Amino acid sequence: MTSSSEAVAPPAVELQGITKRFPGVVANSDINLVVRRGEVHAIVGENGAGKSTLMKTLYGMHRPDEGSVHVAGTEQHFKSPADAIAAGIGMVHQHFMLADNLTVLENIVLGSEPKSRGALDFGAARRKILEISAAYGLDLEPDTLVEDLGVGDRQRVEIAKVLYRGATTLILDEPTAVLVPQEVDELFGNLAELKGEGLTVIFISHKLDEVRKVADTITVIRRGTTVGTADPKTVTARQLAEMMVGTELPTPETRESTVTEDVVLGVEDLSVLLPTGRTVVDGVSFRVHRGEVVGIAGVEGNGQSELVEAIMGLQPLAGGRLTFGAEDMTSWTTRERRDGGVGFIPEDRHRQALLLDAALWENRILGNQTRPPARKGIFIDRGASRNSCKNIMKEYDVRAPGCDTLAVALSGGNQQKLIVGREMSGEPKLLIAAHPTRGVDVGAQAVIWELLKTARHDGLAIILISADLDELIGLSDTLYVMFRGKLVAQLDPGDVTPEQLGTHMTGAAA
Repeated sequence: MTSSSEAVAPPAVELQGITKRFPGVVANSDINLVVRRGEVHAIVGENGAGKSTLMKTLYGMHRPDEGSVHVAGTEQHFKSPADAIAAGIGMVHQHFMLADNLTVLENIVLGSEPKSRGALDFGAARRKILEISAAYGLDLEPDTLVEDLGVGDRQRVEIAKVLYRGATTLILDEPTAVLVPQEVDELFGNLAELKGEGLTVIFISHKLDEVRKVADTITVIRRGTTVGTADPKTVTARQLAEMMVGTELPTPETRESTVTEDVVLGVEDLSVLLPTGRTVVDGVSFRVHRGEVVGIAGVEGNGQSELVEAIMGLQPLAGGRLTFGAEDMTSWTTRERRDGGVGFIPEDRHRQALLLDAALWENRILGNQTRPPARKGIFIDRGASRNSCKNIMKEYDVRAPGCDTLAVALSGGNQQKLIVGREMSGEPKLLIAAHPTRGVDVGAQAVIWELLKTARHDGLAIILISADLDELIGLSDTLYVMFRGKLVAQLDPGDVTPEQLGTHMTGAAA
């Protein structure tokens, strides 16, 4: 029986009329959100809809221009994340913030080290971490080095960090983006434990089927404002997609073969060593033909990043050979590979693909400054570069005030669409696409899928790395699994299921 005190308990979080403006754009406009205590509340919306800005406001990273934030019935005026944490709000970011060379315990207490009589009290910290682990089913080993953990375990460490600091409301930003299906199921089990203990979870995701599975309530945000709530028990993924972007849910599937006999890229016995001497790519061989998408699946950290960087000339080879058409590409510089017709969508857009403090037109020519439209003689053709930028913004629906806008001002999805547009507009012969739809909404995802399908049909050879297993299965003509630096399986995309693929990715199929 529910007590009267519980019946009248205020919401865990209530946002009233939140408006947040930045130069040239209104990110949030009169947003209202009520999150009940002890529920998993999902927030969905296309990129640029204002989800991240709203959560940063709740977490104290932004101050609203209008409106109010209430936590457990009390109005709050957060000036920093420290204020939000003190009020019981914790946030687990999409990109984990852990130190690999520290243990689980050291990562969790970092910045909140327990003290007893002025000295560090790691015994008390260990006891508290084990209590949290047991209470919420996190299965943590305090003395394990983080570098030895898989992605799912690292995420549980991040959750434990905010619980250790006393959070009663957790914001999870795209928490399943890098997880295989088995790890997603484990995460959902952890969320059930959190909810069962009375904690509240705000769950941000683009994966509508997952949202319908895990959430108690769904709020949809479009173009900076709330457009409605939905009951996950009755709403369909198609209906949610229509609320978000006005179109039906896209599918990556394509079964018409366009693979030719022409080999565009040959990878022969490729090996890469880290400076520490550890082998991260171990004797990898495969071919990519004209009109073929070769998908490479793997849990992050199993060598996929080093493999694509080696193909791009960003990692030195410890052994092996690369051919591009009839030519030996092994000794080519990265510039020579790009000028020769290799396009690259890197997995980390901030580190490898953008100059965040530069204008969009400058980012449009980044990596292409030796070729038209960027180059005119020995000079940069600013006018042609701006016109090309405008065309990409229009064709790829990059939402920004103009080409002089700084890249840092764009949402992650709009940044990604600019990168995809830049690489595709160069008419490459080979495209290396590492997580091309990571962090984009269903509308942008559909655009990118169709572009890849069309380019494949027109003869483009594509290497696809993705954490989205449906995307890998749907787009690939040939599908490999990478585990501990080796290609351990070749699967038929027409027959394999995401669950079977996940089993191979975790090494459980060996």
